[in-house]
This record gives sequence, structure tokens and C-alpha cells, in this order.
Amino acid sequence: MFTQLLGQHFVHTALIAGVIIALVAGAVGTFVVARGMSFAVHAVSELGFTGAAGALVLGIDPVFGLLGGSLVVAGVLGVLTARGRERDSAIGTVLAFGLGVGVLLISLYQGYATQATSLLFGSIVGVSDSQVELLAVLGTLVLIALAAVYRPLLYASVDPDVAEARGVPTRALGFVLLVLLAVTAAEAIQVVGVLLILTLVVTPAAAAQYLTARPGLALAAAIGLALLATVGGILASLAWPYPVSFFVATISFISYLVARVVRMRRERTVRVVPA
Repeated sequence: MFTQLLGQHFVHTALIAGVIIALVAGAVGTFVVARGMSFAVHAVSELGFTGAAGALVLGIDPVFGLLGGSLVVAGVLGVLTARGRERDSAIGTVLAFGLGVGVLLISLYQGYATQATSLLFGSIVGVSDSQVELLAVLGTLVLIALAAVYRPLLYASVDPDVAEARGVPTRALGFVLLVLLAVTAAEAIQVVGVLLILTLVVTPAAAAQYLTARPGLALAAAIGLALLATVGGILASLAWPYPVSFFVATISFISYLVARVVRMRRERTVRVVPA
């Protein structure tokens, strides 16, 4: 059965979509973790769901509503979180309001509940060829934009105070990262859904931080772990009758635990070795 499923077109489509999403999520997630913006991931994904719910009510493709909602929220957060110390309170306030609107929109939706449920839990095996093409275009744009701002964004993430003192536009870079995060979240939701978005954007990048302190290697490790979780989760779902998002979350979490153990052992070794 597993071999037969591997030959199906929808599996090939899911794997291609998964690879695209993992590349983008791992790359963007590295900077999200470095800047302590994990809560923002949750807010953008939850309120992207609100946009998708609005799209369902209007009878249009929820993917466009998801993308539009995420981008609007990223813009709002970019304005309200200009000061770092106000970030969490602003995100929490916007998140609470957006979820309330999302509940209202879902209550107004008269269609089948499966579309709304797939947004919550992901539906990678249901991704169409046209959606893969859209994912590829968006993913390419995100990676190009990230490459263009890589050096100043890295500088602003590692030492924001010194970067700002040297004239690096830290606020503008923070806004750019929020926009890239919005597009990434809109893509990743199709794999793991709104409820598990952190498992692709945050967990691989967090694990990579434990494996290496070098930014370039951490970026590569985050992408590699995101690929492992996504592709491994899709393949595992073909062998066992459980959701893809469960396997993605499990593989991602195990990689995080392994990374922490590796870091602990490395630190113990350094203490034992005499000076």
C-alpha cells in the first residue's frame, strides 16, 4: 500500500508543496527565533485564519483570504510593535480582537465545515497543482527578499542596539520580517494548520540554535530540520492512518529534544576538559 501511494499524483504534489514550505519556514524561522518573535507567529497564523474565514463567507478561495489576513495583521503589528517592550501586549490585544472576529465569521459561514477544519489542522494531501504553483511563486519571493536583507537583518537580530547605533534601519527590517513571516505562515498553515504553525516556523529554528552558534550553519540546520519534519511527516502518514500534522509535529519535537541533549553533552564535555 505504501509503495502504491508513493506513485499517486497527490502524494507527489504534497511532497513538492512540503519541500517549498519547509525551505521558507526554516529560513524565516531562524530570524524569528533570533529576534524572540515566536508569539508573533502565533498571532499572524491565528489572524490569518480569520482572513480565511472571511474568504469562505464571501465564497472565494480561503488561501487568498489566509494570505490577505496574514499580511494585514503583519502590517498592524509592524506599526504597533515599533517599540520592543510593547510587543507582547500589542500582539495579545490584536490577537484577542482578531479571534473574536474569526469566531463571528465562522458562525456566519453556511458551507461545509471541512474547509474550516482543514485550515485548523492542515490538508497538505489536498493541495492542488495550482496551489503548488502559487506556493512556489510566494516561496521564491520570500527567499529572494530574505537574501536581499540577510546581512543587515542578521546584524539587527544579533545585536539590535549596536545595529541601530550604526544606522541600520532596525524598525524597517522588523516590518519586513513580519511581512515575510505572514507569507510563510500562510504557506505553512496548509501543511500543519493554524493550531500547529509553530512546529514548522519555530521548532526547527529553535533546535538549530542549540546545534550551532554560527548563523549560516544555524540557517542551514533549521531548513534541514524543517525538511525532515515535513517530508518525514508526509511519508509517515502514508504508512500509518494518522494526520500529517501529527507526524510533522512529532518529528519536529523529537529533533528539538535531540538538539538540546546534544547541546547539554557538548557543554559537559567542555567543563570536563582541563584548561
